[in-house]
Amino acid sequence: MSWTYTDLKTAIQDYLESTESTFVTNLPNFIEATEERILKNVQLDEFRKNVTGNVTASNTYLATPSDFLAPFSLAVIDGDSNYNYLLLKQVSFIRDYTPNASTTGLPKYFGEFDDNTFILAPTPDSSYNMELHYYYRPASLTTTTGSETTWLSKNAPNAMLYGSLVEGCMYLKNFESMPIYESKFQEALLSLKNLGEAKSTRDQYRYDEIRREPQA
Repeated sequence: MSWTYTDLKTAIQDYLESTESTFVTNLPNFIEATEERILKNVQLDEFRKNVTGNVTASNTYLATPSDFLAPFSLAVIDGDSNYNYLLLKQVSFIRDYTPNASTTGLPKYFGEFDDNTFILAPTPDSSYNMELHYYYRPASLTTTTGSETTWLSKNAPNAMLYGSLVEGCMYLKNFESMPIYESKFQEALLSLKNLGEAKSTRDQYRYDEIRREPQA
């Protein structure tokens, strides 16, 4: 089973027995919220990407891609075409390591300065090519023509359906049915975790796994 945008919207309305106009208007929001929950809870190899770019001398900042979610690795390519992998650190460490941004050299560390920017240390002493390996946010099913599918709608149809139903129940204040759909969503999420984080996990090195806080 897989969902097109049109089919999933119809299924949500059928399950929740509502075709009220404002409910229908919010269907894309239900689907996008579900996609976000999946992406934030499961690491999927299918959503890895490599991009190249460059930094300029004396510029300690590097813009992140527009679809960036989390870094796996960042490498600076030196004049001998060697890949030098930077270590991910907190911004406070970066500031402590190079309290004066005019301190330059081949970058050794990077941190997530804000949602759109990395900070490097030391500040690049020259222009360098960079390669970023990262976890990205794929295009939403809601951006398709209606008859197309996405990886999630093809490979995680139950998670897409039940997650959307949870969002729909919250909108309708249908708190009786919501726990049932949430349980089904969590079941589908677990199956997806087993696929994405066990069966298809690739060999990892350095920071090629998304960091998680220890569980109590």
